[in-house]
Amino acid sequence: MNETIILQSVITCPGCGYKKKETMPTDACQYFYRCEECKVILKPLAGDCCVFCSYGTVKCPPIQMSKPCCT
Repeated sequence: MNETIILQSVITCPGCGYKKKETMPTDACQYFYRCEECKVILKPLAGDCCVFCSYGTVKCPPIQMSKPCCT
């Protein structure tokens, strides 16, 4: 079965509300993300593997494929 993986996600900063479309890495988790607007460093929420799973509109590629992520 050929699954389509979405690589674009819009991250929303929980501090200032700034949104930016980003391309997710397919070979690593992104644990830190710096907001371009307020400069705060985002980290994943408890139970999430990366910033895209916590603050993005789309979960990271490994989670989309139901695979372990960054373990």
